Amino acid sequence: MKKLAFLLAMTTGVVFVSAQKIQQKDVPGLVQKGFQKQFPAVKGAKWEKENGKYEAGFKYKGEDMSVLYNAQGVWEEKETEIKVSQLPAMASSYVAKKQLGKINEASKITKADGSVMYEAEVKSGDVLFDVKGNFVKLAKD
Repeated sequence: MKKLAFLLAMTTGVVFVSAQKIQQKDVPGLVQKGFQKQFPAVKGAKWEKENGKYEAGFKYKGEDMSVLYNAQGVWEEKETEIKVSQLPAMASSYVAKKQLGKINEASKITKADGSVMYEAEVKSGDVLFDVKGNFVKLAKD
């Protein structure tokens, strides 16, 4: 019975983990080519695969960032870590007003079309805001 419970727990855990770390050699050539074209000086990026897309995390010009590519190597978005104080004032106010807790990390997300969003990481998940700081959604962890 203990073995069955353990196997069931392991299977359930695997189903709910959607992002998985992968080695650079397992990243499709088109994705690697797109990344090298955009960030030729970056070496040693950490890769993850999530929902058929590929995310590279790395440091660039002293900033922590990540970029997301689809399987065809097309860049979709860039996320750059920022100081919590750099979030739009309305975003910080929203988190406080809704009592979502302390903002642990913040980032600026730039989409391929040039649009910008902000992300505030709180205990319950990631709160997304538009460029002006208006609430968009809460993505639960």
